[in-house]
Amino acid sequence: MTTPLPEEFVRAMRQQLGDDAESLFVALDAEPAVSIRLNPAKSATTYEGEGVGWCPWGRYLAERPQFTLDPLLHGGAYYVQEASSQFVAHILRDDDLCGARILDMCAAPGGKTTIYSTLVGREGLVVANDINRSRTLALADNVQRWGMGNVVVTCNEPAHIGAFEEWFDVVAVDAPCSGEGMFRKMEEARTEWSPTAVEQCVSRQRDILTEAWRALRPGGKLIYSTCTFNDKEDEGIVEWLMSEYDDEVVAAETVATDEEWGIVRSTIGVAQCFHFYPGRTRGEGFFAAVVRKREGAVRRTTPKARRKVFAPVDKRDLAEVVRWVDDGSKMAFRLVGDVVYGYHGAVVDDVTRLAESLSVIYSGVAMGQLFKGRLKPEHPLALYVGLSPDVVPTVEVSEADAVDYLRKQDIGAAQFMEGINVVSHKGVAIGFIKRIGARCNNMYPKDLRIQKL
Repeated sequence: MTTPLPEEFVRAMRQQLGDDAESLFVALDAEPAVSIRLNPAKSATTYEGEGVGWCPWGRYLAERPQFTLDPLLHGGAYYVQEASSQFVAHILRDDDLCGARILDMCAAPGGKTTIYSTLVGREGLVVANDINRSRTLALADNVQRWGMGNVVVTCNEPAHIGAFEEWFDVVAVDAPCSGEGMFRKMEEARTEWSPTAVEQCVSRQRDILTEAWRALRPGGKLIYSTCTFNDKEDEGIVEWLMSEYDDEVVAAETVATDEEWGIVRSTIGVAQCFHFYPGRTRGEGFFAAVVRKREGAVRRTTPKARRKVFAPVDKRDLAEVVRWVDDGSKMAFRLVGDVVYGYHGAVVDDVTRLAESLSVIYSGVAMGQLFKGRLKPEHPLALYVGLSPDVVPTVEVSEADAVDYLRKQDIGAAQFMEGINVVSHKGVAIGFIKRIGARCNNMYPKDLRIQKL
């Protein structure tokens, strides 16, 4: 890094950490670790690496590859995610979340969302919200790549989400913060930091947590996290939460950690807190706290519907739609405009309530459009883990062909069957292609194509 650490940050950390601050400063000027998280629903041999202790799917890599040119990244076989952030998987590892509802309140770009998507399974539901529309578009892309088909991406103020009162089994708030934990990876994090920004973040964090608590059902679990070190945004916010909600806050089950991980543990009342400091832990700066809401009667409410979004799929077309997925008997299908979307039957009513009240960017799995009783598939369906393996041919292609495909260039037609095919690399689907005689129509979305040389 060429930009020095902000002087006021240095003073604050020396006051907060004492002698330990110096080792933190040294670490923040060292090279960061490179890590990924595998998608357990898409078995593929990716990069070899050492396991991340607190996440069964996490891997440290010896060096940073050219991820952009790796077809497996575009197929959702893994997510490039900083190791410390993967700790939320460890916090929830003993919870039975199959079929649960999880709210990721500040979700973009989607790293933690994809963890929650894995944990709840195809019959569960994750609501991934962000207030910035451009960030939600990137979030939706990552959700589509991950391919679980169980996420609703929304773009709303926290108060709009909080109106789904006592609705969620887990609410995770990865709060907007001053970003001190990113000082090693992002030079702009150093230049944009200021004490004023810290105070502004504290105010925003309280507002978000107010709505998060409102949305959490009695007995549910709250995870609060930041990528910053300072105690105003970390311990201070937890203290505020304990004071604000008093006897509604109870202890969550003990989250065990291994001493060799280097995580600094503490408690504030009943809240378990975890600090990740570069130099002590193998990852970037991160803070997390976990509590539960006291058990009690659930007064689950939702806002009134403001619009009708979904239309039923004509019964004459259902057989055509169902044949594209491996669990069609458990799925429900709806039309949004002229595009068919698929949802697990257990959550389709919940998705309908969300779509009728919130600004939804993406949900379920976009399957495609119907023309004369036949489905023209859309790209997300190729990446869906429930795509039927028998509906169209799957063709394994070389890495060179896979990259050319992702650049939306022409690739040899002879390897494909006539009509629509799934393009696969190392067993991971990366999109659709249509062979028409001696040529192929590359169906990869133009706005996703690789442009890097």
